[in-house]
Order: sequence, then structure tokens, then C-alpha cells
Amino acid sequence: MPVDSPAPEGAAKVLLIGLDGFGRQHLLNLSRLAKLGKAQLIAGVSLSDPGPEVRGDIPVYATLAEAWDAGHRPDIVIVSTPINTHYELAVAALRMDADVLLEKPPTATLEQYERLLSESDRVGRYVQVGFQSLGSGALPALRDMLNKPGGNIGELRAVGATGLWLRTESYYARAAWAGHRTLDGVHVVDGVVTNPLAHAVKTALHIAGAKRLGDVAELRTELHHAHRIEADDTSIVQLRTSTGIPVTAALTLCAAEQQDPWITIDGTEGQAVLYYTRDELVVTPNAQRPGAGEPQRRTFGRTDLLENLIDFQSGTAKTLLSPLEDHGAFMKVLETVRTAAEPATIGAEHLDYAGSGPDRHPIIPHIEEYLARAVKAAPSSFSSLGAPWAAQPAQSGTLSVKSADEGSTRVANMRTGEDISPTDSPRPFLDQITTLGGVVVTDQQPLDHTWHLGVGVALQDVNGSNFWGGRTYTREAGRYIWRNDHGRILITGEDVTAEGSGQRLAQSLSWVAADGEPILAEQRTYRVGRADDSAATPRWDLALTFQLTAARNEPVSLGSPGSNGRANGGYGGFFWRLPPMTDGHIFTAEAEGEEAVHGTTTEWLAVSGDFAPLPSRHGHGGPATLILQRHYDTSPDPWFVRYDSYPGVGLSLAWDEPVVLHPGQTLKRGVRVAVLDGRLSVGQTADVVDDMRRTTA
Repeated sequence: MPVDSPAPEGAAKVLLIGLDGFGRQHLLNLSRLAKLGKAQLIAGVSLSDPGPEVRGDIPVYATLAEAWDAGHRPDIVIVSTPINTHYELAVAALRMDADVLLEKPPTATLEQYERLLSESDRVGRYVQVGFQSLGSGALPALRDMLNKPGGNIGELRAVGATGLWLRTESYYARAAWAGHRTLDGVHVVDGVVTNPLAHAVKTALHIAGAKRLGDVAELRTELHHAHRIEADDTSIVQLRTSTGIPVTAALTLCAAEQQDPWITIDGTEGQAVLYYTRDELVVTPNAQRPGAGEPQRRTFGRTDLLENLIDFQSGTAKTLLSPLEDHGAFMKVLETVRTAAEPATIGAEHLDYAGSGPDRHPIIPHIEEYLARAVKAAPSSFSSLGAPWAAQPAQSGTLSVKSADEGSTRVANMRTGEDISPTDSPRPFLDQITTLGGVVVTDQQPLDHTWHLGVGVALQDVNGSNFWGGRTYTREAGRYIWRNDHGRILITGEDVTAEGSGQRLAQSLSWVAADGEPILAEQRTYRVGRADDSAATPRWDLALTFQLTAARNEPVSLGSPGSNGRANGGYGGFFWRLPPMTDGHIFTAEAEGEEAVHGTTTEWLAVSGDFAPLPSRHGHGGPATLILQRHYDTSPDPWFVRYDSYPGVGLSLAWDEPVVLHPGQTLKRGVRVAVLDGRLSVGQTADVVDDMRRTTA
């Protein structure tokens, strides 16, 4: 019977289960540690012997029990095997009185995790989980930045994980369990969230302080697959920690090009990005903050987790970097993925393909943009962003107009806003508005301002509550700052009726302030109607009116950045976020261009250009024109115009002074918009305006 030879003084005796695959990395690492006198590999366990050129001269056994019977008594057992084998092998190793280095994820189910944790406590041995990124020196450096008063990024506000990888057909053909949720009744859970990009999820959770089960307060997933597999390959995880930090993981294995994954750490005063595979941290202070410096880039070293476990055994390390008990939050994510409905299939009509034979792989067009928006909105989902292959977002219906032949054309979706991030001030809005020819003329949750939501009504300062979203501009700071001041607008009643060639949508809304109490009551009406679909520039009209009444027995101040001291920044009230646009032409009867039109009070304003939105369920890009006409009897507000920084137009309810509503007083505003296919000249636009004066929507 073989007996372990005496290890060099101070060296840990190690047994490796799984010599192929990632086990080869462990063999290289063990060779490094052996040269340092820290470890001695005494045996291996593998169903197939990779040969002495891989394993060296150690004995190899078919099972762990055979190695035990042969007299091997390791100090540490490394488990580098498929997920479904982790639990039983780790328990067996603990009962051999060995500590365990267990590859991620620790187990295939939450129940197994809790039983393994209990067994570890019972026998008094330790399990270190192989999330190598937790050994990065960037993590304590980042923790110090977040805890440092007046630091570069301030207090932690949100954490996001982004993974853009690709996997070929050969990847899923390499093993029977690859890409499965279960195999022969055994849980495998080999999806993008729980295996290939599990490090991204775990690292984000770690930074957000979510380690134990109780650290996760809310959790949702959205799972898809483009590969013809059982598990997910393109998914979003949204959670909120018990301390209120949102964590979003947006991951895919269907990118056009593989990139190093990264973690985005948003603070109240700046942002850090951690490229965890290369231990690189990029810190970017808020440019608006006085004395903000340039972005700083640093690369850190990494502590090997096996070496950390060895040092912990010898007493030279005080703590384990990735102890089993710190992975309850991750296992809650895994369990949610495991027990979720089957991932939704992304149809071939939504995919491109690259490569051939075993190297063939699907590509989801624009997936980079969707992942970026999902993380930036902290959080959002494929559904909320309107991805054409995802489920319908939260909406209460659609608006349509009739054509000359009495056919019906959908021209807008009515979104409830329930799925919008709390810091983006959730509220109802019109989404995916299209021309009669199908050109999409709205955007929502764009990267530059994720709180810009299609067409609707919003204000940044209502008695100190932010119903616009994002940072709040304050006179005291003289800049935008993050505050816990976001309100939400809820639909309390809704009625859609046919009206002429279109529809009338009447909504009763409640503006709920940051303190959770209603502060404004609103009556909002949308009217859509067909004007002309036979002309060279087919047209339909939208009319929006709203009435605001104080919901409390006290005055209510309606303000904006402009009324709080930001010059020419008086946005708020009616707002239309436009999609990306080229060759844009913004004009009135008297002036042309953003600077000349912004802040004017002319009767009408026009936007004409070539629109290029993300792919959507309804519509496409192309040339279009919007003509906005104010209701002079109710809307004295200046036009708000942006083009160079982002495309958007509106009417500024509180341009440079707040509007105060007293109890019982009602404020009324209204605007009418002609939505046309094609680009219009100033003269053509004037003709349409003349027609708008003669008709009503």
C-alpha cells in the first residue's frame, strides 16, 4: 500500500481531483508552490490518466476512496471537476480531515451549499472556493477608496458586471454536461451566470458587500439563449442588497468579439472600473466636482487562493480570501437561475453567425449596447430596453391610428414605467413612437441619460423630490449631486376610447414623493389621429395635455435645474427624447440651430433628420420630421432643445423660476406634435403648421 512520503518541512500535502481541463492550471500552480517549498502534490484522482507529461510521477486513482485506501492523507484536496460532483467530493475530502480548495461554483444547489457549510463546521475544516478574482489586490484598494472621506468616487451607489464573451459550438460539444441545466436528473446549472462568467457575478456581489444569504433583499433574473442549449447564454441578474445597493450583471456568450469582462463601481462622486481578469482598476472622478483630477489607472498583484489556504493553515495568513461562508449571496443567485423557468430562445431571425463547423457561433446584434444600458440604468432588463427578442416590457397598451382604407397602424406603446430603476424616477411614458412609415422617433434609457424615457412629463424638483431621475442640481452645491430624493409617478386610472381616426388615452396619475406620500395629482390625456397617409410625407398627429394639482394642503413648488441656478438648464414638464440622429435640422419660423432656438417662445418648433435607433419590435431608422406646436392658452413655457450633447426637445415649465401651486390650484399645459415621414424644409413645415392651426387632433 503506497504511503505518503514525508513532505518538505512546512509544505502542505495536496491531492488534486481532476487532472484535465482547469486541473492543468492547478498542476502548473502546484509546480510553482513546490519550488517555493509550500506544497507537495502527493496524488491525483481522474477517470482518465493524462499521462506523465501532464501529471508528473504522482500516482493517479479512479476515485478519492481508492486514494484513501492507498494510504494518502492530504492536508488539502483540490476539487476541479464538473459542478454536479462538487458537493459529494468536497464532503468526502472534509471527512478525510483535509481542507478543500473547491472550484466555482461551490455546489449545484443551495441545499447542497448549506449542507456542505454545515459539514465544514461539524468537522472543523475549511473550504476555500476558487473564485480567483477575490485574491486581487484591487479589491482592498477599492474598499479603501469607498471608505475614504472625500475620496475620488465617494459613497458606493451601484455595482454592475458586464461580460461580453463568445462560445463556439465546439465548446458545448466538449463534454456531456456542457450547456445543460440538468443531466440524467442531476443538477448541472452550466449557464453563463453560474459558470463561464460566474466570476463577474461573484466579484460584483463582493464589492457590493453581498456575501451571506441575508445580504440579498431582492433578486430577479432574465434568462435567454441563442445557442441551441438547455442553459442560458445571455442573461441579466438584478438584485438589491440588504443595504440598498443595486447590483446588475449583464452577461452574454454571443458577442461579436470576446472582451475582458469588467465591474463598474458607481459612487456618489465618481466611477471605478475593475477589469478583474487582469487586476486593473480605472478610477474616474466626477468631472463636475471641484478639483476633480484625471482618470487614474493602476494594476495590482494577486494572491493565489491555494497559497492563501496553505498560509492560513500555517498561521501566516489571518483570513481566507474566499471562504465557503462568504458565498451564500452567490448561491442565492445560482438557486434563482436554477429554479427559474427555462431560458427564452432567441430566434434565428434575431441572430448573425460567424465561423464554420465547430467554430461556428451566434452573434446577437447590438448586444454590447443592450448590456451597457442595462448596467448604466442600475438596473434594467432586455425586456425594459425593448430588445426585439425579449418579452414585452411593462405596458398598458398601444395607441393606433386608422389609415384611409380603415386599416389600423400602431404608432406608440404606453409604458407604465414599473420596470424603470428607482434612481431613474419611474413614471409612465410613450415608447417606440413611429411614423406611419415605421421610423422610430423616440429613445428610452439611453446611455447618456438613462432616465430619459420616450415622451412624457417629468420635473426634477417638486418640493425637493426628483421626478426626472439621475442626479439633482442644487443651488447649494452649484452642481449635480446624487441624493436619495427620487419620486415615482403611478397610474391610478386609465381609459382608452376610439376617437375619430385615432384614440384618446386618459390617465389619472399620482406623483409620489421621496417620502412615500402623494404630492401631486395629475390628469393627462393623449390624443392620436390620422391627418394624411397618402402624401409624399405621410403624417399623423399627437396631442398631449396635462393638469397638475397639489395633493397636499400646502403649496407645492415645481422647479428645475434652471430655477435652482443652472443657466439655460430649465428642463422639466413635457419632454421628448429623440433617438440618435444624423444631419439634424432644428428650427422655428424665426431661427435655426440648437443655440438659437433653445429658450425661445415661438409658436412651433421642428426637428428633421435621419434617425437611427436600436432595433425594435416596431419600426426602423430613416428620415422623419417632428413639428411641435404649443397650446398658447395653456403653455407659455420656453422651448428646451438639445442636439450636440444628446437629441431631445421639450417645453420648460420652470425655466429660471419655480412655479408654485397653492392648494386647490391647477396648472395646465399642452402641446401638439405632427409626426411625419421624410425630411421637411422650413417652407414645407410652415404649410403643415397652417394645417395644424385649422384642425384639431
